[in-house]
Amino acid sequence: MSDQYAVIGNPVSHSKSPAIHAAFARATGQDIHYRAILAPLDGFWDTVDAFRGAGGKGANVTLPFKLEAFALASETTERARAAGAVNTLSFGLHAVRGDNTDGVGLIRDIEINLGVDIAGKHVLLMGAGGAARGVLGPLLEQRPAILTLANRTPARATKLARFFAAHGPVEGCGYDGLQGRSFDIVVNATSASLAGDLPPVPEGIFGAGALAYDMMYGRELTAFLRWAGQHGAARLADGLGMLVEQAAESFRVWRGVRPATAPVIAMLRAG
Repeated sequence: MSDQYAVIGNPVSHSKSPAIHAAFARATGQDIHYRAILAPLDGFWDTVDAFRGAGGKGANVTLPFKLEAFALASETTERARAAGAVNTLSFGLHAVRGDNTDGVGLIRDIEINLGVDIAGKHVLLMGAGGAARGVLGPLLEQRPAILTLANRTPARATKLARFFAAHGPVEGCGYDGLQGRSFDIVVNATSASLAGDLPPVPEGIFGAGALAYDMMYGRELTAFLRWAGQHGAARLADGLGMLVEQAAESFRVWRGVRPATAPVIAMLRAG
């Protein structure tokens, strides 16, 4: 019988993860079966227990359960602890190991797939929630000149910046603190794009040749990317590549082999 894996979330029927991991399994010759599981909003732990009890080997965790997954894990990796959230669970005989592959996914997409170096750059990260927290440490590991964290509630941004201060040059502010400044890489880690909205970003934030990156993705450009293209961003990228790259890292954690991602990204773009 194939080893069983799943993505657990609510909602989850839209997830591309089953198709991604099926493609990874075919390419690497791994005998796995991967499916989507809808967990009740008040039943995440029970859902995980049932899947694990039925022989599940591991699970990806998506919204809104990443914080609950962190609490559930009996062991966590350093990057999961830094993020304060878990998106990858591995089930051992007596332990549940929690990991976070979101940051690796973002970095690999920006630096490898898009060919943009982060070192020495001025980086703006918008948002101070779980998505931002999950990528802050990995972004700082790439040695930007400065990472500016902007949020509608400035206190949340400054608090998060202080938490990560030991990892590299990071500062927090409100959006009004961006006036008159420009950046080389601007990453939208807010959920505004889900509602077709924009973070309250001032004009003029894109430096020469700047990359605008939205962690959300869809068949059309997000509202943020449309706005960025009209206000000076030289390159636009959505989060589909990040999704595939974080999935590849989860696959490596579970199976010990990293699948090639470019063919899967191309498959999803074409589909």
